[in-house]
Amino acid sequence: MAAKTAVVAIGGNSLIKDKFHQSVRDQYIAAKETCDHLVSMVSDGWRLAVVHGNGPQVGFIMRRSELSAHELHEVPMDACGADTQGALGYALQQNFQNEFRRFKIEANAVTVVTQMEVDGADPAFGNPSKPIGSFMEEEKAKERAEKDGWAVKEDSGRGWRRVVPSPRPLRIVEESAIRRLLDDGFVVICAGGGGIPVRKDADGLLEGVAAVIDKDLAAALLATRLGADLFVISTAVEQVALNYGKPDQRWLDSLSLSEAKRLLAEGKHFAAGSMAPKIQAVVEYLERGGKEALITSPEALERAMAGETGTWIRP
Repeated sequence: MAAKTAVVAIGGNSLIKDKFHQSVRDQYIAAKETCDHLVSMVSDGWRLAVVHGNGPQVGFIMRRSELSAHELHEVPMDACGADTQGALGYALQQNFQNEFRRFKIEANAVTVVTQMEVDGADPAFGNPSKPIGSFMEEEKAKERAEKDGWAVKEDSGRGWRRVVPSPRPLRIVEESAIRRLLDDGFVVICAGGGGIPVRKDADGLLEGVAAVIDKDLAAALLATRLGADLFVISTAVEQVALNYGKPDQRWLDSLSLSEAKRLLAEGKHFAAGSMAPKIQAVVEYLERGGKEALITSPEALERAMAGETGTWIRP
């Protein structure tokens, strides 16, 4: 019987627990805890492609770049994405390899630095909305806008920040390599941070762009392209809830695709910056022929796979 394929998208809480545990060592330890939970799926025979977030890590690199700008060149966003894919991929693949050795599992892990093609005419480029980097005084922000062509906005009364587009992912450039590695039995860590955004120039050649791709939408596209049997979004909560944090909060064991679409369309059940994009990613995966999806926390993954918790969404 052929092994089933799962694409697992792990969120920021899987790599940075809180503001007091942000060092490289802290992130390595958090990655180990996440791998501990995922290893059970490999042991059960699943082929895994793992997609991770990278928002805070990109912010750290950009901050270091800003602070050292008087001595060194600044690091462009696409290079920041590549840097984090390598560093976080290293932490995840080494922890996977150590866990495989500890549990005597015949498997290995590898990281693929992944480019994600976007449309240069995507409307997002005309409406940059994703805040990145440090807070600035208004004068400094407008200076960078004038000097470097940045789009800048005031952010919730906390200061000014650079904002960049968040275009939709269209094509996974390294898809064939990811497929071959999965076929050869590797756990593949790929499309980190949603992938490095690239677009075609006038000659059809790829070039990096300053943008941020939603990690869950990228993972949904990967799950679709791989024909994955399961799409897992690992996040901070064990289950999806309606009216989250309110007196009438209700946890959801399961949802149908039509129910998920209706709740999403009503626009009041899921927070725009947290659960809504996850539900949207699941909807897109299922609408393109996906079989089933699961949203749960890393700690609850084993129980969720056994049907004891988590929120399952099916066609």
